[in-house]
Amino acid sequence: MPFLVHHFPGLLLLLLALLLLPPPTASSSLARRAPAALPGFRRLGTRVPAGSPGRRPAPTGAPYSGASEPGEARSAGVCKSRPLDLVFIIDSSRSVRPLEFTKVKTFVSKIIDTLDIGEADTRVALVNYASTVKIEFNLQTYSDKQSLKQAVARITPLSTGTMSGLAIQTAMDEAFTVEAGAQGSPSNIPKVAIIVTDGRPQDQVNEVAARARASGIELYAVGVDRADVESLKMIASEPLSDHVFYVETYGVIEKLSSRFQETFCAMDACMLGTHQCQHVCISDGKGNHHCECSQGYTLNADKKTCSAIDKCALNNHGCEHICVNDRTGYYHCECYEGYILNEDRKSCSAQDKCAFGTHGCQHICVSDRAGSHHCECYEGYTLNEDKKTCSAIEEARRLISSEDACGCEATLVFQDKVSSYLQRLNAKLDDILEKLQVNDYGQAHR
Repeated sequence: MPFLVHHFPGLLLLLLALLLLPPPTASSSLARRAPAALPGFRRLGTRVPAGSPGRRPAPTGAPYSGASEPGEARSAGVCKSRPLDLVFIIDSSRSVRPLEFTKVKTFVSKIIDTLDIGEADTRVALVNYASTVKIEFNLQTYSDKQSLKQAVARITPLSTGTMSGLAIQTAMDEAFTVEAGAQGSPSNIPKVAIIVTDGRPQDQVNEVAARARASGIELYAVGVDRADVESLKMIASEPLSDHVFYVETYGVIEKLSSRFQETFCAMDACMLGTHQCQHVCISDGKGNHHCECSQGYTLNADKKTCSAIDKCALNNHGCEHICVNDRTGYYHCECYEGYILNEDRKSCSAQDKCAFGTHGCQHICVSDRAGSHHCECYEGYTLNEDKKTCSAIEEARRLISSEDACGCEATLVFQDKVSSYLQRLNAKLDDILEKLQVNDYGQAHR
C-alpha cells in the first residue's frame, strides 16, 4: 500500500471514488426496459381521477407518492376501509423466485394492514396458482389481521406454469361462494379480486375474466417485470386506468399497498367538512353520512338544510294562554293581561293587582274574578274619567259648571239636584250636631 500511495496517488484516489459511489438500484437498472405507458395502463407513480367503487376521491392530476406507509390515511382520522369480500390471486409459477415470492406476500400483508378485518367488515381469502390452483384459505377462515398475516407468511410457491384463467375460474366458483364465507348479494358487500402475475397467461384468461366481471367481481390486475400488459388489460375491470397496475420489479411492489389503501378507503365527509349539512353531520364510520338539525329545527326536502319548527302552529306547545315563536326555532308561553306565568312556564294564574299594590287606584281597588280589577271611590266622591282618581261631588259640580258654560237645561237640572242633595245632607248634619250638643249638655248637668 505505501508503494501505491507513493508511485500511483491518482490511481488510489480513483479507486476510493468508485468505492464511495452508491450501488445502482434494481428499479433504475430495469427502467430502460420497462414497457412504455399505454392507454388504459398505469405504472407506479401516477394517479388518475377517482372512478371505481369505493375509491377515495382525489384531485385530478395529483401526484402519487409510493412512500406513504400503511395506515397513513387512517392516522388522519378521515379514512375507514369499507367492508369487502376480498380474494388475492397470486402467481407462484417458476418465474417467481423465492425472494420475489416473499415480496408478494409482504405486499398482501401490507394491504391487510390497511383494512378493517372482521366478520362484519372485510373478509379475505387467498388463491395460489401456477399450472395448478390451490385455495390457501377461504373468506370465513380468519377474522383478525394477525391470523391472516400468519397464514399468508406460511404460503409456499407451486413453481410450475401460469394458468391465470383457471385461477380466476376457481376463485369465482369456490372462493366467492356463500359456503366459503362470501357475504352474499343481499348484503351489498362488493366482491373484489386482486391478481398478481409476472408472466403471460397460458390459458384463455379473457373469456374467464369476462364471466367473472359479469358475475359482479371487480378485478384488479397487478403486473410485475415481464408481465404481459395486454393480458392485464383483458383481466381487469373498467375503467382500466383504475384497475391495471404495473411495477418494474418485485422490490417495489409493496409500495402499491398504499395505493390500494386509497382505493378501498371510505372517506368521512363529516370530518373533511365536505358534507354540506347546514347544522349537524352524522357519520356511520363506513364512509356514509346523513344530516340532522339542531333542536327546534326540521330537515328540509334536500336532506341538508334546516328550517325552524313553528311549534305554536303545530299546537303541541302546551301553553295555557299564548304561544310565542322565537327566531331560533324555539318558543315561549305568555299569559293574558291580569295573569302571571307559573313556574312550569306554561300555565297561568290570575294576578291580584289589588294585593300587589300596583293597581293605581286613588281610593279603592276591587279585584274581579277574571284576574282583572277596577277602581272605586269613597262616599261623597265620584270616579274621574281616568277610572283611577276620584273627585269630591261639590268639586265635580264646579267642574261641570265651568266646563258647561252654555247653561243648557240638562246641566241646570243636574246642578239643582246636586244642590238639593247637598242641602238635605247639610240639614241632616245640623240635626245630628244639635242632638249631640243636647246630649253632651244633659250629661254635663247630671
